[in-house]
Amino acid sequence: MNSADIATVKTLLAKPQKIVIIPHKNPDGDAIGSCLGLAKFLEALGQNPVIIAPNDYPKFLKWIPGNEGILNFERENSQSKRLIEAASLIFTLDFNHLSRTGQMESFLEAATAKFIMIDHHQQPSDYALVTYSDVSMSSTCEMVYNFIDYLEGVPDITKDIATSLYVGIMTDTGSFKYASTTSQTHRVVANLIDKGAENMQIHQNVFDNNTPARLHLLGVALNNLVILEQFKTAYITMSQEELDRHNYSKGDTEGFVNYGLTLEGIIFAVIFIENREEGIIKISFRSIGGFSVNEFAREHFNGGGHTNAAGGRSDITMEETTIRFVKLLEKYKDKLTQ
Repeated sequence: MNSADIATVKTLLAKPQKIVIIPHKNPDGDAIGSCLGLAKFLEALGQNPVIIAPNDYPKFLKWIPGNEGILNFERENSQSKRLIEAASLIFTLDFNHLSRTGQMESFLEAATAKFIMIDHHQQPSDYALVTYSDVSMSSTCEMVYNFIDYLEGVPDITKDIATSLYVGIMTDTGSFKYASTTSQTHRVVANLIDKGAENMQIHQNVFDNNTPARLHLLGVALNNLVILEQFKTAYITMSQEELDRHNYSKGDTEGFVNYGLTLEGIIFAVIFIENREEGIIKISFRSIGGFSVNEFAREHFNGGGHTNAAGGRSDITMEETTIRFVKLLEKYKDKLTQ
């Protein structure tokens, strides 16, 4: 953030605002953690923010302090619409296009509130009065920490704020193993631990909560793994029938795509998941090194994200999608095998 943006934010927050905070659809740990961390900080400034999530999110995030106050736009639709219409200030966290909010998009476009965007994804749109965008950052939670620092609020970070931000940094860095994890990221995390974040307990709450159904579902995913050595690529397919047979709950396939990258010689991993209700194949892309899955997803699968982690979608069948995907790899063979 530059000095002008910081001054603008300080002026806005110097008086009471009707604040709404919004993560992207299907919010993950970084989205929920950043929203809850920011909300607790704004409360300390005397504001009364409300978080509205576009839809539900995984159970393994629902222990984070303040979670009980999050509204679900799909369930609490009328109340959510009223709050958006009445808002004077809207924070959008961990996304940079309003289309990432699903059914909320049209209501946000019609809102009269001023917008503040905090996000680390590539190619942000220009809907916000203040745009804090930095693709080099490990996570939106690290950016919220910096946002708090710009407002001279780091000394006042509580255990609840520290816990929320730690969750997002931990999950979006793959437990601090991704290239986006910098020495500054570790300094931020160290300070969050000093502020009360219990790192071991947080890790257990997020990762050590498997159910038998989820482990059986992982077995199905690994059994469906296809390895394309000539393209240094591996992909997984999961049909709606397979999800239903194993009592799928939101978040159960989190991290499955990364198993492909644990294979020797594989630098590109993908998971294709059928969503019959939406009539799409949801796709997650991961890579190691310089192969940009962000560019791949934007070019071919109506998606985007980061260089090494992105998402997309397909409106054709699973079989048609995977056939198309494999054919596309021919075009990228030089980049994948160099």
